[in-house]
Amino acid sequence: MTLNKPKLSRRAFLATSGALSFAVLGGGLVSVFRDPAEAQDLSRSEINAWVTISSNGRVAIRYASGEMGQGVSTSLPMVLAEELDADWSMVDAQQVDQGAPATYGNPLINNILYTAGSLSIAGYYDTMRRAGATARRVLIHSAAAEWQVPDGEVTSEPGVVVHGPSGHRMSFGEVVALPRLVTDVPAITDADLKPREQWRLIGSDVERLDIPEKTRGAITYSIDVRLPGMVYAAELLAPVEGETPTVTADREARAVPGVVDIIPLRNAVAVVAETWEAALAARELLTVEWSRTSPFRSTDSAAELKELAAAAADPACEAFAWETRGDARAALGSSDRVISAEYSTEYVYHAQMEPLAAVASVDEDGKGAEVWLGTQSQTVSIGIAAGVLQTTPDRIRFHAMQMGGGFGRRTFFARDLLPDALLLSKQLKRPVKLMWTREDDVKNGWFRPATAHRLEAALDGDGNVRAWRHRVVSASILQFSMPDNWLKANNRDFLVMEGTESTDYAIPHFLAEHAIADRRARVAAWRGIGWGPNMFARECFVDELAAAAKANPVSFRRRLLKNSERGMRVLDAVVAMSKFGTPPQGRAHGLSFAGYKDTRAAGVAEVSVDGQTGRVRVHRFWAAVDPGVAIHPKNLVGQVEGGIIFGLSGHLQERITIAAGEVQQSNYYDYEPLRIGDIPEIEVQIIESGAAPSGAGEIGVPMTGAAVANAIFALTGQRPRQIPFGQLQS
Repeated sequence: MTLNKPKLSRRAFLATSGALSFAVLGGGLVSVFRDPAEAQDLSRSEINAWVTISSNGRVAIRYASGEMGQGVSTSLPMVLAEELDADWSMVDAQQVDQGAPATYGNPLINNILYTAGSLSIAGYYDTMRRAGATARRVLIHSAAAEWQVPDGEVTSEPGVVVHGPSGHRMSFGEVVALPRLVTDVPAITDADLKPREQWRLIGSDVERLDIPEKTRGAITYSIDVRLPGMVYAAELLAPVEGETPTVTADREARAVPGVVDIIPLRNAVAVVAETWEAALAARELLTVEWSRTSPFRSTDSAAELKELAAAAADPACEAFAWETRGDARAALGSSDRVISAEYSTEYVYHAQMEPLAAVASVDEDGKGAEVWLGTQSQTVSIGIAAGVLQTTPDRIRFHAMQMGGGFGRRTFFARDLLPDALLLSKQLKRPVKLMWTREDDVKNGWFRPATAHRLEAALDGDGNVRAWRHRVVSASILQFSMPDNWLKANNRDFLVMEGTESTDYAIPHFLAEHAIADRRARVAAWRGIGWGPNMFARECFVDELAAAAKANPVSFRRRLLKNSERGMRVLDAVVAMSKFGTPPQGRAHGLSFAGYKDTRAAGVAEVSVDGQTGRVRVHRFWAAVDPGVAIHPKNLVGQVEGGIIFGLSGHLQERITIAAGEVQQSNYYDYEPLRIGDIPEIEVQIIESGAAPSGAGEIGVPMTGAAVANAIFALTGQRPRQIPFGQLQS
């Protein structure tokens, strides 16, 4: 028998103690380290490990996305552990704090550390599979060299390397403790990855790794961080964006026991104290005058909605094409039968459970800092910190904390809190924890923008949609939240316009366009980004077109979906699940087809309306979802359920109103999310297509609004055209 000659790298002979870290490099090459510290000593631009195996057999898998409750701290490690053939009971997950973009950055988001848009699985799926397969190959080649047998005769079982002919077995821990490790292994190709029929973990319902610690209250969020010598900061914030403070009286505030200092900042006055309670108490005693010169003083959300609607109806209003197929303008102009409708949406707040907090400890020289932050983007946050201190990103030691909800609010919130925490720490030469109360966050939130929609469609003699035009009028989220990206975007704001493409629908002449309105408030992505408002308008309009064509909502959508096998499957599935069109007495069903990026879904709502109060109640909601591949089905269902509840809450009752530039709401009593007693019975069915995994954290939102609105029309004859619906006229 001829033995494969082991190829040993310069690190093949290492001490037998410690752990083994694998770092996957460009081109699929691998380097191996005995412990994470050795890897950290090397340049981050060259190398970073994804997985560490200890001699006791524990497998630590790193994941680069931020954990905010959506379960990536389990689903991403599952992908790597599958290809590694790890024993799941021996797996630990570690979040990446910072690192080289080429290694840790999400390839779907410009190779930066950024968690949004249901892109964690889609972005890291291939990377994590190859990292796991490469690590497994190193273990197999190393064991083969130790046993002096061909590599091809060695395989693995969960947590164990096995040579079948001889019966030799070694645990992963025993392999990494060998004196010789074969690290110069062939690069992984697609053919080397496990076929689906061999998956043990992907597609299974393993328990989430983060739940036990969360259940015990052992997870540390940024709001929980405590450091030696740390002080607490509360801020009296400008009531209107862009206004500056003048402190006219602070003697009583400074007299509160424990107060360290009172410091005016760009748009706030910070009260710093030895305790949070002292900082809050002192803040209440401040007397501050605001500049009252902000142009946002004129913002009135009710007036803005009217202006947006007028712009949507004005054909002379400039708009920028987002999606074009055929010639919609000409087809609409030559049609004898054009249907039109208008819809609108109001501002909504993210309402994440964990209040915002940032902890910073600036170095003595003022050119470096250690930061603790629950953020949806480590890269953005590190860049902000480096900019504030006028230093380089390598001087920022960043700790990415788990988040108690994000929904888009924690994507760029570092622009709000982190600069002030850093400036306060630099001035006071002490670690500072800056926190915002719920009222601070509501009053100074970054909201999903108000939007207006005008839709026009031409029907041919057979009731088919020949042409379609969808005009969205809204401020640009991208322009405010990512100004550098906006400069290169050529007036294309994906955060507003995604979802208007309607590529699943067979419409020969199509135009979606964005009329960009002046910004009147801080605006940001909200769970589901543009898909929420855009699907609400589109799917309500589809029901209107079906009525005009004298077709039922199901058959009409089936015609539109004739070229979309995935779309047809979820539509048919949800119709069957819900027994669509046969609701109990006093209720009605409403249907909506929706997508979110590469995920397809359809939803049905069962609704009643109180004849006395006009209150809308959703009793049941069915959803069929095609995520391509369901990595963690139990978690995927939970995410869809959460998205449905989030969407229903926003569509039924959540709204932010602004008068004279000031937000009128302040806490959960006047900005009231859906309460537990109003949560409907939800049933979710996963319809796998075998397409690439595409995520499910946001797909629940886009399907909800129109499903409820269409049910309301079926029951009452009233078509809701603005969300939130509120109380209907009785």
